[in-house]
Amino acid sequence: MNTLHITITNHDLLKILSLGFLGFIISTVITPIYTTVAYKKKWWKRQRTDAWSGGTAAVYARLHAEKHKQQIPTMAGLIFVIAITVVTLILNLRRSQTWLPLAGLAGAACIGLIDDFMNVRTVNSVAGMSARLKFSLYSILLLLGGWWFYEKLGVHSIYVPWVAHNEWHVGVFIIALFWFVVIATAISVDLSDGLDGLAGGLLTSSFMAYAIIAIVENKIFLAGFCLTVVGTLLSYTWFNIYPARFFMGDVGAFALGTALGIIAVQTNTVYVLPIIGAVYAIETGSVIINRLSRKLRHGKRVFLSSPIHHHFEAIGWPETKVTMRFWILGQIASVVGLIIFLLGRRG
Repeated sequence: MNTLHITITNHDLLKILSLGFLGFIISTVITPIYTTVAYKKKWWKRQRTDAWSGGTAAVYARLHAEKHKQQIPTMAGLIFVIAITVVTLILNLRRSQTWLPLAGLAGAACIGLIDDFMNVRTVNSVAGMSARLKFSLYSILLLLGGWWFYEKLGVHSIYVPWVAHNEWHVGVFIIALFWFVVIATAISVDLSDGLDGLAGGLLTSSFMAYAIIAIVENKIFLAGFCLTVVGTLLSYTWFNIYPARFFMGDVGAFALGTALGIIAVQTNTVYVLPIIGAVYAIETGSVIINRLSRKLRHGKRVFLSSPIHHHFEAIGWPETKVTMRFWILGQIASVVGLIIFLLGRRG
């Protein structure tokens, strides 16, 4: 039977906990500055008219019409992106551990920011960067990140538990795997950002789980990065829970989804990412199912609206009930993911 030995000094534990607290404080300080500018500049989130699964978003429009009349600003992801970047650059920068997730977070945030800004500057329709351009820019970013992972960090294999020769050497194909894992995670997180407080609560659980994984793997700087994200998210979610003062936008959702995917690859725990991120996977699956159903069944849908959190709204669940029950599911998924990680861990 394997024995788990975790060695962490008081200094390191104090440091990573302090990084989380500092992230919370900086985010809280930045929030009123962002709020003042956002309301003054009228960075209102435009209501989308197209459904993720195809066709018009009639159900979504009906459910959220009143909310969008309130003119709630977006791009609040800038708050925690700035806070995470400042804390990491000054106190927690390590080439082998935090450079890549920080660069991924910042790069994805820039692409998301351009898309969000194009959206808020549009008056008569919900515009933004074209899907093809956005996907292309994001793919370039991730391929560069994958190259760094392969060439500079020297990672050429992946770990697959419970099989013979569980260290699979994939060579340069690690770049393609990096691209796929991170882009899938980012899109899934973005799809989950649809109700007040939903994404913030889910991501807090996910990054806390990966902080524990990083500690077990003795990646203390990476654990500190995860806890920095947790701290900033707790501050953000304080203001984003129903009724939301602002939305994170793509600048936040894509940035955090990118960082989460990169951390999963860096800790060689891609096999537990779909478990820890089970709610994101379900959200994405519901969109795919509805899209296929509309194509194959002459417009008929399996869910009243997708992602699936809107389906539960449509059948009568209050928004707050959907959010909090999804939070619970996310917390359970994180615990199960940690159990699978420990069972499949080497040595």
